[in-house]
Amino acid sequence: MLTDSEKVDEKAEDFESRGADLEDETGSITTTNRDAEGESVDVVPEHLLTPNGIPVDEEAAATVPTERARSQASSAPSRSLSIVPRLKRRGFLAQLTLIPEVERPYEYPSKAKWMITAFIALAACAAPMGSAIFYPALPSMSQDLDASPTVVNLTVAMYMLAMSIFPLWWSSFSETLGRRNIYLSSFFLNVVFSLLSGLSVNIGMLIVFRILSGGAAASVQAVGAGTIADIWEPRERGRAMGYFYLGPLMGPLIAPIVGGALTEGFGWRSTVWFLTVYGACVFVLVLFCIPETLAKRRSVAVVEQPQAEGLSRISTARSVQVYTKQAATRVKQCFIDPLEIIMYLRFPAVAITVYYAAITFGSLYVLNIAIQSAFSKPPYNFSAIIIGLLYLPGSLGYFAASLLGGRWIDQIMIKAAEKAGRYDANGKLIYLPEDRMRENAWISATLFPGALIWAGWTLQYGVHWVAPSVANFLFGVGSMLVFSAATTMLTEFMPRKSSNGVALNNFVRNIFSCTGGIIGQPLIDAMGIGWLMTTVGLVSWLSGNICIWLLRRNSRKWREQMDKALNQ
Repeated sequence: MLTDSEKVDEKAEDFESRGADLEDETGSITTTNRDAEGESVDVVPEHLLTPNGIPVDEEAAATVPTERARSQASSAPSRSLSIVPRLKRRGFLAQLTLIPEVERPYEYPSKAKWMITAFIALAACAAPMGSAIFYPALPSMSQDLDASPTVVNLTVAMYMLAMSIFPLWWSSFSETLGRRNIYLSSFFLNVVFSLLSGLSVNIGMLIVFRILSGGAAASVQAVGAGTIADIWEPRERGRAMGYFYLGPLMGPLIAPIVGGALTEGFGWRSTVWFLTVYGACVFVLVLFCIPETLAKRRSVAVVEQPQAEGLSRISTARSVQVYTKQAATRVKQCFIDPLEIIMYLRFPAVAITVYYAAITFGSLYVLNIAIQSAFSKPPYNFSAIIIGLLYLPGSLGYFAASLLGGRWIDQIMIKAAEKAGRYDANGKLIYLPEDRMRENAWISATLFPGALIWAGWTLQYGVHWVAPSVANFLFGVGSMLVFSAATTMLTEFMPRKSSNGVALNNFVRNIFSCTGGIIGQPLIDAMGIGWLMTTVGLVSWLSGNICIWLLRRNSRKWREQMDKALNQ
């Protein structure tokens, strides 16, 4: 019989042989042997949770240290991991993952966390890319399928509407079935429906399968933020969420370039084949690189009642009643419970945060349509590929804000917590969601509306393309600061239902973007780009500043009311 130390060494060697290098320069990994059948991580009791939902070590909670050094508050968590044995890992074909499942995802080394974050961001790029890649292909699609431009535009509008609705179900299922199962099933369906979209023989068939493929790919937009919240602590989450959000935001900006090149070289169907291949690559990436990160729940032991001898008519009737009730419960979980996510809008903190993010996201799509409309006409008359390249300044703005903005917001949170002297029993700082709405929020609330007005009038008067491109860059910086802060706040307002909050945000914002995509061009024709962008900019500026003021003033009270309501 092996000794305990030999068992540990044996597991460590087995782990290294799988090629999962999860040791970084700041610490090492140790594994623990889990032989008990069905053993899982206990759910942390309510009294050991900090206000932002982070569990406090039980021993530290019992004895509060007399000296709380500031260095303790920002110290890294323990690097000792409890790796789940390969055969006990959760999710479809979980034994194939190169990054193993662990019992406490917060304790992943930084290297593993950034790898998971990068892979999830790549997956999150799929759905938005699918909407924007069609823009250069719409004229040839209209001619090939013998459909009017208005009807062909529905392939984009309905796709975006599906992106808003389907994640309600994906996020709800992910809280019970796990993140990994949702990723794999949704991208398998995305590959199938994308393939059928490319084989469409008429516009009706194309619209139907576009709706289904968009709804399938949109799973990551909600569930992906849940994964980020699973593995990153609040003091690091802002930076991680900024990198994650590069995926959904880079898609609409890179896709027109790819779509224009593919359409000119191989026809509109090549854009669909590209989406099919991309979806297949994401499926393989998830299969081998994304472990289950959802916290385990303690299984409730069911005490079986002793059965009476023989089977009576009453027991048979009772059995039918029980099975009928179970079937009704499953139907409710599948079709009704996901819609209950919308009820979170009754909480002012959630509703205001979602509205602010949605109005910003809707203005993004109005700007995209304005860029395409202006640069395709005199005095510019640029080709489809050049127009696609002119979306790059916005992408650079997103990238710059992700590199610097997330770290900046995290530093703002740390300073706010230190200034207020908020420490838990373990000596770590306690972060509150409203800490993310400080100087970063005020700056972004003015930066991106001002950029909209700048872009609108320079495009209106045909100023050199550099001028609106600079405005597009500044819009990317300002809007990215809003997206990152709002999404992270939603995961912290509802720490145990993080993907539900993001799904709600996704639902509302995609309705705004769908509306902006449909009415943008008619409003440009009626008002002109300058006045339209001025109107959108002023509405965004007023909305942003009012939302920030309300959150700064009332967030603590609203959060406490929400916590009380959700815990009843």
